Amino acid sequence: MEQRYDYIIVGAGSAGCVLADRLTESGEHSVLLLEAGGTDKSIFIQMPTALSYPMNTEKYAWQFETEQEPGLDGRELHCPRGKVLGGSSSINGMVYVRGHACDFDQWEEEGAAGWNYQACLPYFRRAESWNKGGDEYRGDNGPVGTCNGNDMELNPLYQAFIDAGKDAGYPETNDYNGYQQEGFGTMHMTVDKGVRASTSNAYLRRALKRSNLTLKKGIVARRFLLEAQDSNGQSGLKAVGVEFEKSGNTQVAVANKEVISSAGSIGSVQLLQLSGIGPKAVLEKAGVELKHELSGVGENLQDHLEVYFQYHCNEPITLNSKLGLVSKGMIGAEWILTRKGLGATNHFESCAFIRSRKGLKWPNIQYHFLPAAMRYDGQAAFDGHGFQVHVGPNKPESRGTVAITSADPHAKPEIIFNYISTEQDRQDWRDCIRLTREILSQPAMDVYRGEEIQPGLSVTSDEAIDEWVKQNVESAYHPSCGCKMGADDDPMAVLDEECRVRGIDSLRVVDSSVFPVIPNGNLNAPTIMVAERASDLILGKPMLKEQDVPVWIAPEWQEKQRINKPVREA
Repeated sequence: MEQRYDYIIVGAGSAGCVLADRLTESGEHSVLLLEAGGTDKSIFIQMPTALSYPMNTEKYAWQFETEQEPGLDGRELHCPRGKVLGGSSSINGMVYVRGHACDFDQWEEEGAAGWNYQACLPYFRRAESWNKGGDEYRGDNGPVGTCNGNDMELNPLYQAFIDAGKDAGYPETNDYNGYQQEGFGTMHMTVDKGVRASTSNAYLRRALKRSNLTLKKGIVARRFLLEAQDSNGQSGLKAVGVEFEKSGNTQVAVANKEVISSAGSIGSVQLLQLSGIGPKAVLEKAGVELKHELSGVGENLQDHLEVYFQYHCNEPITLNSKLGLVSKGMIGAEWILTRKGLGATNHFESCAFIRSRKGLKWPNIQYHFLPAAMRYDGQAAFDGHGFQVHVGPNKPESRGTVAITSADPHAKPEIIFNYISTEQDRQDWRDCIRLTREILSQPAMDVYRGEEIQPGLSVTSDEAIDEWVKQNVESAYHPSCGCKMGADDDPMAVLDEECRVRGIDSLRVVDSSVFPVIPNGNLNAPTIMVAERASDLILGKPMLKEQDVPVWIAPEWQEKQRINKPVREA
C-alpha cells in the first residue's frame, strides 16, 4: 500500500518534534513523523537528576564513537545522539543556552541570509516559557518551560562560584540569555514544573492529539527517494519520499509537498550520503551511487570540548553525599510525589561566560558549575566531598567530517572532529586552564576550597597543560554544522538560507547540522529556534517581526571599532 502524506519528517528529535507540531497546527496538512527510537516514558528521562542514565544506554541513544583523534594522541571520544522521542533533548543535560547574539550575526556573515540575531530572537521567544516572566528577550507562553532548577537555594556553592568570578574582576549577569551573556550568574535549564522539558513533552505530546499527524517508531531510514524532473526547462532531482525499514520490512512513504531530514547532526549527514547526495569520493568508497554531488555534506563538523576542574571541598555540603542507594531512593521518592527537590534539577544552577583574551567581541569560554566531584559516568571522582566546574572554549577553529563507510544504513559512520588541531585552539585551552584556576582561587571560595584534584598544581606550563588536556578532555556532546547553510557561491554550503538542499527540490534539513558555525553555548535552544523559524519558511508564512534590541558587547572591542555605546551593530 502506498503511504502518502503532505510532509515527511525523518527524526522525532529536538527539531523534528517542533516541526511535527507546527506543520500540523492548522489541520490542513498531513504529516508523517519517522523515529528510530521508542517511547520516552521513563523516569530516567523525565526526572532531571537522572540525566546521565539515558545518554549511556543503547536503548535511548546512538552510541557513536569518533575515530582516533590526532590532536588527542589517538583517543576515541564518545558521541551519543538521542534515539528516542525527543531525540537528544530527551538525553541531554537540559542546559538552556541560546548563544551570544553575535553568533547569529556570524551565521549571516557566513552566508545564511536572514539568520541574524534580530530575526532569530522572536523565534527563541516563541518557543519558551521562562518561569521568571517574559520581556523583550525572553518568552513567557511558549511550549518549552525553562527555569533555574531550585534557584540555587539548596547549596551555597552556587553563589560562591558567582562571587569568585566577581572577585576575579568579571561582571555579573542577571540573564545570559538576555541583554548580557558575558559574566557570572544563574544557569537556566529546560525543566518545566520539575520535569524534563524535552521537545517530545513540549511539542509532540500536543501534536499527537491531532488526526493529521502519523508517528511511526522503531524505523530505520534507508534513503530519500529522488526522481528526475524538468522544471522551467532545467533538469534536476526532486525528493518524493522516504524508504525505511519497520520490523524488518522495507516500506515507502511518498510526500506530496516536502521531505525534511531532522535526523540530527550525524544522522542527517548519514542519510543524505546514503541517498547519493554528498562528496563523490565518500560515496564511491562506500559503494553508493552518486545522485547529486554536494561536496559539503559531512564537512565543517564542529563540537565543543570540556574538562572537569575538580577540588576537594572543606565543608560536607556537596552532592557527593547523595550518591548512595538510600539517598538516591529518597530523592527519587520526593520527586515522584512532589516533582520538587534534588530530583527536579540538573544541578548546574550557576555558570559563567568569559573571554579568554582581549580584543574578542563576545565570550568564548563557558563554565557549568556543579556542587559535586564526578566522573563522566556519573560516579564519584573520589571519596569525600568535592566540587567541579565543566569548562572549555566554545569557538574552536578545528573542523572535522562525517562519512558513511557502507551502503548499509545500519552501519555506523566514520566521525572525526580533528579536535584541537590549530595553534589558536591550543592557546585557548592554555588560557582556559589558567583563568579557571585564577577564578577558583578567589576569596569567595576560600572556606570551601580544598586540594586541587585536577588538573593538579603541577600542570602549569604550556607543555604540561597541552598534555593534560589531550588526555582528559571529553566531548560536551555538541556535534553540529555538517550540513551548513550558506551563500550560493560557497562550495561547502549544503543548504540555502531556507534550509533547502542545494540542487534537490522538495528536500530540506532542519536540525543542528544546518548551523554555519557552532554558537557560544549548548545546542538545544538554537536547534529548537531553527526548527521554529524553519516551520514558517516551510509553510510559506510571514516571518515574525525582527527585534532590534540592545546587546552587551565587549568594551575593548567597541573601543577598537570606535563604537561609543554598548548596542548591537545596526
